[in-house]
Amino acid sequence: MAIRDTIQIGDSKLKQKNIAVRDVSDPKVKQVVTDLIDTMHENNLIGMAAPQIGENYQIFVTEPRETETRTKDQSDTLRIYINPKITRSSEEMVEIWEGCGCVANGSLFAPVVRPKIVTVEAIKQDGSRFQITADGILGRVIQHEQDHMMGVEFVEKISDYKRIMSKESYIKLIKPLPETQASCIITQKTVKQI
Repeated sequence: MAIRDTIQIGDSKLKQKNIAVRDVSDPKVKQVVTDLIDTMHENNLIGMAAPQIGENYQIFVTEPRETETRTKDQSDTLRIYINPKITRSSEEMVEIWEGCGCVANGSLFAPVVRPKIVTVEAIKQDGSRFQITADGILGRVIQHEQDHMMGVEFVEKISDYKRIMSKESYIKLIKPLPETQASCIITQKTVKQI
């Protein structure tokens, strides 16, 4: 188990070019994946990208877990994305509130408008290629982590800066709202080998 410090906004590592992984069996790549998962769990995040732990590889992980405030239909299993690429985005857009471990250690939330449904292609840790099409919180975290691959932080995409709030206020005021809960439900999740 290796929990790493989460790089905070303003650190140049978040803006550097992230290199494609050439060999998924490389011990360094395996260690980055393990560290990402451990650090994501330790910080109670639902996704994490390699640059967030200071490693400029094209790797991210997602795992929106069921919690007191996240229902089963808003959760998904642990997924590892190596060399991810979003291949399709819906024209329909949706506003979902986002936070990030890189911004005030995850204690800042704000609304971000993104495509409702996305398709991403990536490589698994075993070297096989897969494609996933998703909406809800899974589609959202995929887009958020893919932005990290491009050196983009969610604060650059906030739709209304007047609505920024602390994590505590978000959990109390926004997360319980029916429209917030509905926008996070994963209604589409198609995974296939390619």
